[in-house]
Amino acid sequence: MRIKYLINGIVQGVGFRPTVYKIATALNLKGYVLNSSNGVIIEIEGKSADIFLDKLLENLPPLAKIDSVKKEVLPPKNYSTFEILTSQYTQKTTSISPDISICDDCIEEMFDKNNKRYLFPFINCTNCGPRYTIIKDIPYDRKNTSMAKFKMCKTCEKEYLNPLDRRYHAEPTCCYECGPKLSVKCKVKNGKFKEINFDKEIDKIKFIAKKIKEGKIIAIKGLGGFHLVCDATNEKAVSELRIRKNRPSKPFALMFKNIETIKKYCNLTENDKQLILSKEKPIVIVKKKKELKGIADNIDRYGVFLPYTPIHLLLFEYIDFPIVATSANISDEPIVRDCDELIEKLGNVVDYILDNNRDIINACDDSVIQAIDNDFITMRLARGYAPKSFYVNKKIKPNILAVGANQKNTISLAFNNKVILSSHIGDLVSVGSIEYFKRTIETFRRLYSFEEDIIICDKHPYYESTKWAKKQDTQVIQLQHHIAHAYSTMFEYNLDGEYLAFVFDGTGYGDDGNIWGGEVFIVNRKSYKRIYHFKEFKLIGAENAIKNPSNMAVSLLNEEIGNKFKNYKLAQKLKKATFPLTSSMGRIFDMVAYLGGFIEKNEYEGFSGLMIEKYFNSEIDSYIPFVKKDEIDFIEILNFAALNRGNFELIATVFINSIVEAINTISKMYNMDIILSGGVFQNKTLLKEILKKVNKKIYFNKTIPINDGGISIGQVAYAIWNFN
Repeated sequence: MRIKYLINGIVQGVGFRPTVYKIATALNLKGYVLNSSNGVIIEIEGKSADIFLDKLLENLPPLAKIDSVKKEVLPPKNYSTFEILTSQYTQKTTSISPDISICDDCIEEMFDKNNKRYLFPFINCTNCGPRYTIIKDIPYDRKNTSMAKFKMCKTCEKEYLNPLDRRYHAEPTCCYECGPKLSVKCKVKNGKFKEINFDKEIDKIKFIAKKIKEGKIIAIKGLGGFHLVCDATNEKAVSELRIRKNRPSKPFALMFKNIETIKKYCNLTENDKQLILSKEKPIVIVKKKKELKGIADNIDRYGVFLPYTPIHLLLFEYIDFPIVATSANISDEPIVRDCDELIEKLGNVVDYILDNNRDIINACDDSVIQAIDNDFITMRLARGYAPKSFYVNKKIKPNILAVGANQKNTISLAFNNKVILSSHIGDLVSVGSIEYFKRTIETFRRLYSFEEDIIICDKHPYYESTKWAKKQDTQVIQLQHHIAHAYSTMFEYNLDGEYLAFVFDGTGYGDDGNIWGGEVFIVNRKSYKRIYHFKEFKLIGAENAIKNPSNMAVSLLNEEIGNKFKNYKLAQKLKKATFPLTSSMGRIFDMVAYLGGFIEKNEYEGFSGLMIEKYFNSEIDSYIPFVKKDEIDFIEILNFAALNRGNFELIATVFINSIVEAINTISKMYNMDIILSGGVFQNKTLLKEILKKVNKKIYFNKTIPINDGGISIGQVAYAIWNFN
């Protein structure tokens, strides 16, 4: 008996074939295994063939993920050996592995003085290192990556060709003799940079460490782009970075040498630790313990992560303090991946550059995760997690391209039995970000030989993603923004039937032409009904109201209370002017924060919510009833905030409690499970209080971004369910 398997999922470039080889030879099976563009093909013959699959599933490589297994029993061919055969090229459906942080085995080798890769800054193996960021095409073979230009030395090639070696077909395999090189550039006159020569690779890292200690600002090339780096304990250096980058207050991410050092600066839960130490090494949002001036002023948390490349680990051998490690980009543009571009755009920001000559094909930012008790939410899906693939138990036809929202943009593809969610692209508000959006679409079309039959986009006529979709010579379907949020949750949990969906976010174009953002729906896979929403109000200042909510907030106050504010008369005049109506929960947070004295303006996205979270006190159980007969009326909380201005703890707690009570009140009216989606539910305190106090089965996005980064998945899900 001969058994043929076609296995799909993340099964290439992750040590899958060597694992198959080891199991097959241990069981004395004959046949072959090979990579194809459809997945991994295995043929086996022998007495133990019937137990092979179980053994394989029990011993999967750490980075492998199986989506589907197709089995076929065929007449015997009487193979005499078991071999790993050359890759085949057909239709491209296999998933691409995300980039993964350096593994323990490679760390051990890197610090072993007797190892040929001792202190080698590009050490990697089948279980770690770059994947998506270096790939040009599928199958994931060296010739289809940016490693193609580095010809392996004989020693590396021997490892690469040995099925029993940890580096068997690890495409970035290399060493000092045949691998990429670091280079150090320093700023000279007229904003130009010149290269500094060193004898050893490690001397380049030592030099950069010395300059960080001296308070200099460095650009360091990582897996998916450059970081801007400085000493996080040096207030002057941090302030200088803020001035040069024109980033006055938005928090910086911090990289620490190890978890023990993080504990000195942060209060960690057990779940925080697990996320920080995971193989993906994301940025994790955690509570502060020790204040570092200029890093995340006014709020009570940091974004922290650990070194995930050999270069980062080696750097921390020569410094003993946390560093700022923020994406190297101009505001609202994607992360910079090339040194020439870095010098052109950020040459005035950095003093030194630590570059290398392994090209980044696909830029990829750092992922951002937040623990919610024993669960978590994804705030930015990128390095370590993306591209993210999903298996769908039905044949998808026609091919679907979903182009997401305008903020936190991602794209998604659906074809065959597969859905692919891209890495975080960003806000489509600059020429650079729009070009990156288009480039990402072209990348995924190329990688999967994909041609869409349907494009699905948002209803907002001014979203750049919508404008792009409407210019294509392809059928275009538009889906309401908040329904896409709800559908992203339904897709993640494969939910069918009717659900009560609370979708709270900043702004989204509503079916009535108004700006929605505080919505309650009854939703199923084919239709939805808006049953409640927050009382609509004028978005005074339009887009400017997001940063400056003062006139919008004061315009809604009772006259007696409002007269205490200098801008009351102006706000009342503006209230009569023509501005769009909105039900945005995000803007309600801004108004409460302004009226309560938490903020004067929104320094950055989410600032008002973070300030309100900071002062929440679970010992206070007061709330204001919001739910009326046909709407959610929040006006009383604005008057309450203004009357109690400066009593931060009381205002923050009553406000959060009132939202929770509104959700609880509405949920009791319907015998349905609950969906929570939208950027407002990134508010950890609000989400935890809902989970604690609302006695219903609650679904919320975890592995798919809960904010607009999940919109493209919601769009693609709707198309699969309704146009397939």
